[in-house]
Amino acid sequence: MSFENFPPQRRPTEGQPLRDIVELLPERQVAAAALNRAREAAKARGIRPGDAPRSKRPLETQLSGAAAGGRDPQTLATTLGGVIGQFGWGAGVTGGTMQARWAQILGEQVAEHAVYQSFERGVLTMRASSTAWANNLKFSVPAMLRNFAEELGEGQVTEIVVLGPGGPGFGRGPKRVQGRGERDTFG
Repeated sequence: MSFENFPPQRRPTEGQPLRDIVELLPERQVAAAALNRAREAAKARGIRPGDAPRSKRPLETQLSGAAAGGRDPQTLATTLGGVIGQFGWGAGVTGGTMQARWAQILGEQVAEHAVYQSFERGVLTMRASSTAWANNLKFSVPAMLRNFAEELGEGQVTEIVVLGPGGPGFGRGPKRVQGRGERDTFG
């Protein structure tokens, strides 16, 4: 390698690495510049971040063959799964399954004292038959979440809200009595 193009004060001596003489850009700056060039090139071609790579389609549409195709018969589970996903019925199906299998998922004894109220956006609301059962159910929420994950799938039920028993409202009507209201102290 010839060093004639270097000014005399910048010529390396014997055994001195070029790194000491030439100022190199930090690796992070070099990588950022390369990433920006790649982004600009993609932008010029009309590709946006997150776009899937375009597959090359065959010139002719293949109607049959050894591989499964869109025109082949589908199972009922596959078809129903597609329809449920297409119309966004997943939460309703999960809620209905939960109601139908309530005693099986929670157990007979718990199902006698806990009633399904609602299921929205991963939050299950249940109502207990008494204050004591409501407190016990609050302590067993982690175990119930595990049961729901095993039976319905991971992440379907993300939170469980336990409500106390609901009684008649004493604050309305012609024979209203002043006082503390319901005598059950939960919630």
